[in-house]
Amino acid sequence: MSASELSFDENLDARAPAPSAALVWHTNAEGAIEIENPSWSAFTGQDFARCRGWGWSDAVHPDDRPEVLRRWQRALATGDVFLLHYRLRRRDGEYREVMAQGAPVLARDGSVREWVGTCVDVTAERRAQAALRASEERLRFLDRIGQATRALTDATEVMAVTARMLGEHLGATRCAYADVEPDNDRFTIRSDWSRPGVPSSAGVYSLDLFGPQATSNLRRGRHLVVNDVDRELGDEGGGRMFNAIGIKAIICAGLVKEGRLVAMMAVHQAHPRRWTPLEISVVAEVVERSWAHIERVRAAAMLREQDRHKDEFLATLAHELRNPLAPIKYAIALLRLSTDPARQAQAHNTIDRQASHMARLIDDLLDVSRISRGLIALQREQVPLRRLMLEAVETARPAIESARHCLTLQLPDEGVLLDADPARIVQVIGNLLTNAAKYTPDGGEIRLAGWPAGARAVVEVVDNGVGVPPEQQGRLFQMFTQLHHSAGRAKGGLGIGLSLVKKLTEMHGGSVRMHSGGLDEGSTFSIELPLARQVAPVAGALRGAPLQALPQGAESAPRVLVVEDNPDGLEMLVSLLQALGLHVAWAADGAEALRQAQGFSPRLVLLDLGLPGMDGYEVARRLRADPRHAGTALVALTGWGAESDRRRTAEAGFDAHLTKPVEPDALRAVLEHFARVAE
Repeated sequence: MSASELSFDENLDARAPAPSAALVWHTNAEGAIEIENPSWSAFTGQDFARCRGWGWSDAVHPDDRPEVLRRWQRALATGDVFLLHYRLRRRDGEYREVMAQGAPVLARDGSVREWVGTCVDVTAERRAQAALRASEERLRFLDRIGQATRALTDATEVMAVTARMLGEHLGATRCAYADVEPDNDRFTIRSDWSRPGVPSSAGVYSLDLFGPQATSNLRRGRHLVVNDVDRELGDEGGGRMFNAIGIKAIICAGLVKEGRLVAMMAVHQAHPRRWTPLEISVVAEVVERSWAHIERVRAAAMLREQDRHKDEFLATLAHELRNPLAPIKYAIALLRLSTDPARQAQAHNTIDRQASHMARLIDDLLDVSRISRGLIALQREQVPLRRLMLEAVETARPAIESARHCLTLQLPDEGVLLDADPARIVQVIGNLLTNAAKYTPDGGEIRLAGWPAGARAVVEVVDNGVGVPPEQQGRLFQMFTQLHHSAGRAKGGLGIGLSLVKKLTEMHGGSVRMHSGGLDEGSTFSIELPLARQVAPVAGALRGAPLQALPQGAESAPRVLVVEDNPDGLEMLVSLLQALGLHVAWAADGAEALRQAQGFSPRLVLLDLGLPGMDGYEVARRLRADPRHAGTALVALTGWGAESDRRRTAEAGFDAHLTKPVEPDALRAVLEHFARVAE
């Protein structure tokens, strides 16, 4: 007997005898009760007046009563033994499952004198049997998922198969598996299953959409179970999000490992649904099992990738070291054979150049090794960013000039200071310039720009080279990576230059990101580095001073679209931009922003991310997909300012990231930068 059943029993009237699990009943030959039946009254609570005649049938569950009466009347007509399961109301009001059986008592002449029978409460047994069947079905289902995914080697495919099988098993509208990002805020649905006609939920979302209470519970490993979204959730509690995607009931089972939410499995229903404890436990068990299998698949894939990288690296290393050795050997032979001063000078220059190339390869290898072991110590000093950029240009000049590239410089003022290791920052910027020169067809264009943005400095290297396909952009900063589509332009190298850029930049507390529209669309590499703390008083003075209008006439002023759902924030920002002499349009939601963009054709969009309905990321994706806005700059406005948030906006196609409240000097820097681009 379950705990709930025990509580019912304990709450029975203590003055009355406890009802027995079995009772005896008897009727006359016509099936009516004519004499008092104590065991029946004790169980059902019916006194003799209420159960007399056919009144006993009132205690039978209304849904079962027609069938009970039909079968009872047939037994009366045939004289056959009566056997039936039905629900009988106990005197505390709970309906119990009983097994009833009865038989006729015959007179000497063979006629039926009366009927005698029993009703046995079999609720506990039936529930136990149902639980056993459900448990067996659950185990069979979990085994089917295991069999279906065991041979899969792609994590996304494992998610897809698991979501489909769970959704079909529960008869759901949609089912999705989600990875929770390390920042414990965003989650990514890479693959889901849904009924025909129901849109996919794949994408990147913030946990905050669930509302503060549900988010907190999920992070602690407590499941979100909603039977009726409209009844149980307010707009701020997640109801707005679920209604926006047509969901009225949900199970979201979170998986916590080592104190961190790592994965979730969500089951959606398009109509209210009362989820059973068994259904909730199945979802929770599926997310744990699928996560374990997905982690194994990912680990195996990573090992295969590492093995491939190792083999490619060793082959490339052998190739790269042999390349300079060959001309060195030729030059030595020439020195032995020739006394011509011109030929000897040529040989000396060749040996010097190729030896320097080998030294650079070895230095890069040693740097990678030292960084990996934490042996590099930065020699920080206050240094103007402008000077470092010019020194980097000198290191990359041979590669740029040999390919006849056109280099454009946009340098910051001398007052933009970094607290950095000068040699390492020159190495970082030089690597980016050399990379641009290497992967840009001869006679191409390269732009190096730097500017302050709030408490950080931004350095950008832009080229019109071979570009990078979207599916390969995530691999660029991995060790020993050389992209196959660019093999013809590589001109040597071990594939560690960009990895060094990333590691050295992060050691300075900065970040690096890249963007490319795809093959033959060129590439943009941006690094952000903290400004020296000593410049804080200058920044403070800027914050305290009013902005001045940009030095442009009304005719040439940039067109700026502001998208912000906070009415006061929208009004003030629009007024500020108009005071600066800019052409300004505005919108309070994503749909209106897209409509405004079509007619206004802005040069710059200041775009809030947390918009109602369509968020800023979706607006950015749609603008980037529209060729009419190919030249439009997108700047994110958000309260999220962590490095991971900046990385996410960059990946979504934003050109810059401003954290609320936006400092006036940071806003001015962005406006001046994109105004200058527009001229």
